[in-house]
Amino acid sequence: MKYILDSGYLYARLNNNDIKHECVISTSLPRNKIVYFPIPAITEVAYLLGRDLGIGAVATFVRELSETDIILEPPAPEDYLRSSDILRKYNDNNIDFVDACIVAMAERLNITKILTVDHRHFRIFKPEHCESFELIPEAL
Repeated sequence: MKYILDSGYLYARLNNNDIKHECVISTSLPRNKIVYFPIPAITEVAYLLGRDLGIGAVATFVRELSETDIILEPPAPEDYLRSSDILRKYNDNNIDFVDACIVAMAERLNITKILTVDHRHFRIFKPEHCESFELIPEAL
């Protein structure tokens, strides 16, 4: 089972004070899961951790990236092109580059499940490879 990880989900998992922390922590995933984390999202998580928890939390996060079984996935050249198209198509919805990149990478990697706390944005996307994304956790 393949998943792509959004920065907000990971941030909520790492920050015990986040209002969505308990929901994310209680999310059950299968043992045979493969989780991809887009490299552009690393900066977003590091920024949020630094802003809210300090540089020590950022240092811990960066260290743990070297020890994780999550696949740190770089965007392919076609992901940048697709991200640009997505940003233009959904320009009225206040999405950002990381969201667009997640959609592009999910399409390329044929992933339909997104670990996210950002349902508002990911529900509006109409991916090319499936009818819609399955957002996990389902209820927030």
